[in-house]
Amino acid sequence: MKQFIPRFYQHPNALLMRKATAVLFSTLWSGMTVGSCMQQAIAVSSNKTTIVNQGTYSFRTHADGPLVKGTTNTISIREDFGLIDPNGQILGCGGKPLADYTGFSVGLHEVKGKGLKGEMYGAPVKLTPTEVPDIPGNDIPLGITPNTTNQNPYPLNNTAKGRYSFLLDRGRGQIAVGRDYILVVNPPITETRYVQRQVKIEILSLETKGTQEVVSYRATSLDGLPIAPTGALQIKQTVVLIPNSEQIGLQLLAFQITGAMCNQNQIELTKTGDRASAAPGDTVIYRLGVNNKSDGSLKDIVLTDTLPLGFKFLPKSLQARYNEKPTPIEVQQNGQVLTLNLSLKLPKDESVTIIYAAQLTPDALRGTGKNYANVDAHRVDNGAEVQDGPAIHKVRLTAGIMSNCGTILGRVFEDRNFDGEQQNGEPGIPNAVVYLEDGNRITTDPDGLFSVKCVLPGYHTGVLDPLSIPDYRLAPNRYRIELNGPSRLVRLAPGGMARMNFAVTPASRSGEKL
Repeated sequence: MKQFIPRFYQHPNALLMRKATAVLFSTLWSGMTVGSCMQQAIAVSSNKTTIVNQGTYSFRTHADGPLVKGTTNTISIREDFGLIDPNGQILGCGGKPLADYTGFSVGLHEVKGKGLKGEMYGAPVKLTPTEVPDIPGNDIPLGITPNTTNQNPYPLNNTAKGRYSFLLDRGRGQIAVGRDYILVVNPPITETRYVQRQVKIEILSLETKGTQEVVSYRATSLDGLPIAPTGALQIKQTVVLIPNSEQIGLQLLAFQITGAMCNQNQIELTKTGDRASAAPGDTVIYRLGVNNKSDGSLKDIVLTDTLPLGFKFLPKSLQARYNEKPTPIEVQQNGQVLTLNLSLKLPKDESVTIIYAAQLTPDALRGTGKNYANVDAHRVDNGAEVQDGPAIHKVRLTAGIMSNCGTILGRVFEDRNFDGEQQNGEPGIPNAVVYLEDGNRITTDPDGLFSVKCVLPGYHTGVLDPLSIPDYRLAPNRYRIELNGPSRLVRLAPGGMARMNFAVTPASRSGEKL
């Protein structure tokens, strides 16, 4: 029998960082046929891939001799390769591809640090260039689809239906345990319906389990929006590293169609009132509007409405209307907080209106008149939470008949008969200054008059500033001794009026100044 001479072949599908080598057998004997059974192992480590080879043969020693058949021993070869890939697809909220990916891009970035709003992303990760198809001998490893050149950031396209891929180089420490990245999805610059997505990816472990080597990583939403079809904000996955890497990876739920979950305007809440101002005893009718701006139906709609101080909720006034028809609504009240529960499922682009009334009590004058409302709901398709608010409506408060404010009226005048009262022919003194006990500075008009509105009831004191009337001094009063001083004390009743007059006389009459 002639000696077998081994030859070496390369399996093109076993390329990622380096070419794996498979061993086949051949012979110089005539009439011999050789078959090969190339079985690529399912489990491949992040730096070594196992190629399982087994050759079959058949031959005759001479033309009329018996046919001899056989099978070679199984040969397993492990060869290094260095790239693994987190990859995925940008989907709509319902788990379906977007209608148009033009202008969208996905980038894998380094973690720059923490700012006021949490962790920030830095420069894009420097990835090892790849190529498809592989050109032997140029030291550029074989890439994967759709990002065949390992471009970072990677522009999405409609052909791949929003799929993306990145290959990480283990030889550069890019899958070392503890490495962190931030995956950033940017919408088109001209697109106002979508917001930028940020997802942190943390390499948790790198282990060998039997013939498999697996990487565990955690993906966490940094923007408060879901990253999974279930609406989860954080997911943890264990990935078996295999050459066919485009079959394994993070499926990122990042965007949705008009008004979708990842758009911050996924649900819209508006609040209005039937009046801009009100007084104690008045009734204000509030109207709340909930508009579903997502691409799916909403359920578990709950509104939280905080009434201002002194506003009394009128339960019999509560009603909800959908498609111009009444719909059931439940209310729970805890102090000034109303919790309104709607049991209906609200389809996309539809809205529901809630109406109720509140009556103002005298305590309302001590409040701000501001009303705050928020709404929370869940998507029917994946249970993800959506919310909006606060929606604010302010009622300007007026005292009405409940007012306890008063008014102080006064005049600085020349008292010619020294009786403390102004008669015809006694002119007012303009630009005289009067100070109240709370520091208010009041200047008289051309007729010597002044007034202070909305003064709290009680005792108040006013003092005439002598420096503001250098040509006058206080006039003596022949009838009331308490009016001979520079200050005046008045008692103001709730909602009442008090007079505060100052009588002066020219200083030239006595040759002195006040």
